[in-house]
Order: sequence, then structure tokens, then C-alpha cells
Amino acid sequence: MKGLIQRVSEASVVTGGEQIASIGAGLVLLLGVEREDSESEVRNLCRRILTYRVFPDEHGRMNRSLVDTGGSILVVPQFTLAADTSSGTRPGFSYAAAPELASELYRRFLAEAQMQIGRERVGQGRFGADMKVHLVNDGPVTFMLEV
Repeated sequence: MKGLIQRVSEASVVTGGEQIASIGAGLVLLLGVEREDSESEVRNLCRRILTYRVFPDEHGRMNRSLVDTGGSILVVPQFTLAADTSSGTRPGFSYAAAPELASELYRRFLAEAQMQIGRERVGQGRFGADMKVHLVNDGPVTFMLEV
């Protein structure tokens, strides 16, 4: 399971011309599910992302987490993160989870995040939809986390 996080001052997701989610300050998470992933990876990655220290403290150092700041998270399913890009000029998707597994683990990730920080602080994209993600990357600060 892979998660690309970006620290943002605001973000939103639009699909079919309709805005389906928006957040203020916090994190945008692009979540990639691989075929060997399970609920264990969901719990581990969720805990790690929510407590990952990417927000500045009073000295300007990245010493505070999303939990510490009270910020929000916008979770967007992103199957292309599971791509094999090790060679050639076209990605391969043999590492990506089947849609049924990916959808289930995405829903479980959302439930875990909601349980840990509250439903009102977790925005979500739409699995399988063509989405437009709008964000203002704060920093810019971007990290790839894997479990």
C-alpha cells in the first residue's frame, strides 16, 4: 500500500462537474492499493499518515502531525500509484489490486481515518470515478509513504 501525501492549505475533489469533497488546511492523500495488501496495511498506513510530522512547530520545524494540528485529510483513490515504472515508456499495472479488493481496502482506510480523527475531518474521492483534484500545496511538502 502506498500513500502520496501533500500538505495543503485547501483542497477539493470534483467529479461529473460536482464538487464532492473539500477541506481546509491538512493533507491530501493519494492512496494506491497493491494486490498483496490487507487490513493490516490499512491500519499501519493510516496510523502512520495521521501521525506523520509534516506541519511546522513554533520554530518552523516539521514537528507536528495532522492529529496534533486538528487538520483534515482528503483521501483520493489512486490506482496508478501501484504501477510498475521500472522500465520502458509505459506503466504496467500487475502490482495493482483488483478493483474489488482495492475498493474494499479504500473504504476500510476511510473508516479507520474517521475512527481516529472524526468523520467531519475526513474528505473522500470517489472510487473508480474520473476526478479532478484541486489543491494548494503548502510548502510545497510532498512525501511517499509505503507499508
